[in-house]
Amino acid sequence: MATMRYVLLKQEDTILFVEMPDSHAYQLSALNLRLHKEIDKLTADHVPILPYAVAECSNVDLHDSSIQIISGLDYINSLEKDFAGVQEKSYPLISLLTEIRALQAQLEQWYEEYEEEQSI
Repeated sequence: MATMRYVLLKQEDTILFVEMPDSHAYQLSALNLRLHKEIDKLTADHVPILPYAVAECSNVDLHDSSIQIISGLDYINSLEKDFAGVQEKSYPLISLLTEIRALQAQLEQWYEEYEEEQSI
């Protein structure tokens, strides 16, 4: 059975828990920090608003039904879509997209292998 970790993301009054394979949770936190470091350099009109990674944890027991746990792959797919739609004029957005897509590919492979293990 796979060990999962949860990355707690916060944006104003919104809290998100992103469920990640234990081996990849740190990568999402690091990617979030990198994106925040670079996002102010973007000059496009419509730049995605990012939540901040504030914590990682091994277990989550939610007591508020308005908060959901989001699959890491779903989150990274949404993030990739948001950044792919940015019409950047001067900052090399491709480096940020490359980092997002690298984690996306790793997660896709992880989930494929996990599903194969479950079907055996």
